[in-house]
Amino acid sequence: LLNINVGGKSFQIANKVLAQYPITRLGKLALYTDPVKKLQLCDDYLVQKNEYFFDRDPSIFHYIFHFYRSGVLWMMDEMCPSNFVEEIEYWGIHLKYTQRCCRILFEEKQDELNEYLKIEKELEAELEPLESGAQFDGKFLGRFRKMVWNLIENPYSSIPAKIIAVMSSFFVLISIVGMTLSTVEEMKNKTGKLWMEQMEMICAIFFTSEYLMRLISSSSFKNFLRAAFNAIDLVAILPFYIQILFENLEDADTQYHEELHKVENVSKLGKVLKLIKLMRIFRILKLARHSTGLRAFSFTMRQCYQQVCCLLLFIAMGVFTFSALIHSVEHDVPGTDFTSIPYAWWWAAVSLSTVGYGDTVPDTILGRMVAFVCISFGIILNGMPISILYNKFSDYYAKLKAHEMSQ
Repeated sequence: LLNINVGGKSFQIANKVLAQYPITRLGKLALYTDPVKKLQLCDDYLVQKNEYFFDRDPSIFHYIFHFYRSGVLWMMDEMCPSNFVEEIEYWGIHLKYTQRCCRILFEEKQDELNEYLKIEKELEAELEPLESGAQFDGKFLGRFRKMVWNLIENPYSSIPAKIIAVMSSFFVLISIVGMTLSTVEEMKNKTGKLWMEQMEMICAIFFTSEYLMRLISSSSFKNFLRAAFNAIDLVAILPFYIQILFENLEDADTQYHEELHKVENVSKLGKVLKLIKLMRIFRILKLARHSTGLRAFSFTMRQCYQQVCCLLLFIAMGVFTFSALIHSVEHDVPGTDFTSIPYAWWWAAVSLSTVGYGDTVPDTILGRMVAFVCISFGIILNGMPISILYNKFSDYYAKLKAHEMSQ
């Protein structure tokens, strides 16, 4: 018999049993005749008891001990997968010796744990700034750039930093409100336009100053350009300067084309200018920098992109299927709107989403039966991923909040 002490608990195993598994640690211990090699396999040796000591977890070794006696490695659900894998690797035992049912459940639990740890790491990275104050030590104007960085990137560092964070959100809202009011007919007079232009100029000046401060306080220009939030900041200020440039070009082109009596390019330029003005709506994405909810929503979409893509695929399949069905039963009806399958796509998409505008409706009984099946399929289809997405969103939001509080 081989006397073994694991974490203070003694075990006895026959050498001939251990010799059946020569690759394992205890198998080598039973087969080796050189005392030096044997001592390399254990942590200590008690001469009085002729006992080999191993400083390992005795609770898990019970399963190892049972494996040598029966040839089957069992595992319990309450065991930590990482700890169990570490222990059996130490003893030199492979997972192939476990029963298939246990191995499947164990691998599923291990995948869940790895996924959980991965998400936790990504959530922490979501809140960690791209840079830290220590990166400015020893650099050009390091003290000044660190002060600017704390003001603009770390709102919890001081009261002025909190004020700048609040002002950033305030100017975003003012800019969106100004863009919205500029489309109101009563605000298109000379006084209203002047007020809107002045408001837009003040917002653009603040956003430009904020962007330049971030650029100055960045320790790496390459990392600065790669950051998504910095790209959003750039998109927020570019329309203002492009609009000024295009307005100047428009004035010059107007004088030129008035002489040639050709104004086609001027009208095209005006359409481009309207499109550039519309880009200001992306300024609302700047709120994600200071909003935990928007960050949690973005993180949920990134983590659940497979489910979202699968949902879009099902919707596309439903649109093509039910548009073909409704066209086949309604195309002979006089005055029908289902003259072709592409014309039926809109009806199928609206019905699948259960919105039902009622602008296009089937007239025949068979067509209404197809519509009923389409709406029922849409209810089932929309109900499947909603609970998954909501549960994950609420979980990620709570974890982000907890990480923010801990920081």
